[in-house]
Amino acid sequence: MSDDPDSRAALPSSVSDNIDTVAEFYARHEEQVSTTQRVVEKVALFLGSPGYVAANALFIVGWIAANLLAHDFGWRQVDEPPFFWLQGIVGLNAFIISTTVLIRQNRMSRLADHHAHVDLQVNLLTEEKTSKIIQLLEELRRDMPGVRNKDDDETAELAKPADPKAVLTAIERAQDEPYGQAGIRKSQG
Repeated sequence: MSDDPDSRAALPSSVSDNIDTVAEFYARHEEQVSTTQRVVEKVALFLGSPGYVAANALFIVGWIAANLLAHDFGWRQVDEPPFFWLQGIVGLNAFIISTTVLIRQNRMSRLADHHAHVDLQVNLLTEEKTSKIIQLLEELRRDMPGVRNKDDDETAELAKPADPKAVLTAIERAQDEPYGQAGIRKSQG
């Protein structure tokens, strides 16, 4: 978060506190990253850059051109067509790129799992609070002498807090229903 007092003053304190909490979460997460992981991620970021792709394309075109034109310039041809050495270099390059990207994706996936867990917790808490607010408003409405007392089925339903276990079970059942035991999608007829 910026130390600029004007930007801090423009935000409600609860927003500033939440931003600080998120920043602390990321800082803690970064502290746990090993030196090897940092190196691999820097390599992955480099390997995923447009400059690296362009350098690879230039290298491949240069390799092929140099080997095809070697006799014309009196050079020794290092790799004759179908360019087995080039295929090996490109294959090794692909292995290194895919491995470093997978390592980085694994860490990002763990971070995304943490985010999803926090989102779920906040959503459950919000649902609980919302139900309680509806209950309190309905109670207040019933207790106010000047307000007509009326039954509202939708409000009564919304005032009931959801059971997270029941919701999860229903979601799992709905997602698994179109699939058989082996996870193969059943034909819809």
